[in-house]
Amino acid sequence: MPPKRKSKNESSSNPSTSSGTTHGSTKQPPNWPAFQPLIPTSDLSLHELLPGQIVTIPNLWTATLCKTYVSFLSSLPLTTTPGKPRKGDAVRVNDRFQIDDPAFAERLWSGTALKDLVLDIAEDGTLEKSDAQRKELWGGEVIGLNPNIRIYRYSKGQFFDQHYDDFNNVVIPGPPATPARTTWTLLLYLTSPATGCIGGETVFYPEPEPSKKKSREPPPEPFVVDLEVGLALLHRHGADCMLHEGREVLEGEKWVIRSDLCVRR
Repeated sequence: MPPKRKSKNESSSNPSTSSGTTHGSTKQPPNWPAFQPLIPTSDLSLHELLPGQIVTIPNLWTATLCKTYVSFLSSLPLTTTPGKPRKGDAVRVNDRFQIDDPAFAERLWSGTALKDLVLDIAEDGTLEKSDAQRKELWGGEVIGLNPNIRIYRYSKGQFFDQHYDDFNNVVIPGPPATPARTTWTLLLYLTSPATGCIGGETVFYPEPEPSKKKSREPPPEPFVVDLEVGLALLHRHGADCMLHEGREVLEGEKWVIRSDLCVRR
């Protein structure tokens, strides 16, 4: 189970605030490129790799769109994380850019297939799963993405050690403004071995069954999610988060766009 001390976790928002708005920030949102081209929603699907824990959407973004964004994101003022983490924090070595941008979060949610796939909306606009099924999977009524957008670049030798992702209480701007809580981490991979990025896989470490914790049986095998260009990875965070890590990048660069699924609170 995740540690009780929040300082050991990767927060799903800016740790200086729980509102989803960067405290004292004067940064203006970037002029993000358009989301073009995209694969039609009807040609995409949501894959539940580990029931209730890990979900992927292959090709949420096309390779062309990912290439456009890698070029654009390279021009942003990235900040390198400290080499020595605060006491209790996991070791993370990467470059990052963080901005509160509700408009971009809404575009990423509604301007791609993400919303329809997460809510299981059919082509005719009907909801295929029941409210109870969706709430059970996503931890509540999903209303969008965390406005706090994070861009990560992992270069050769950079990594994110084993850690848990914490949840945050945020506010989805309106009108009306809606109090929300994050429940699942969203990682959108822009690079992969096909673009020269070797390593950097996201690895999850399942907990052994309670009856086997004291036995001499080996722990469950790690669950590895390989990088794929345009792949969206969703994994549950908060109290039910699995221990996980971002493996060291051995060659090239790993680029990721990070947000979180938000449910009404």
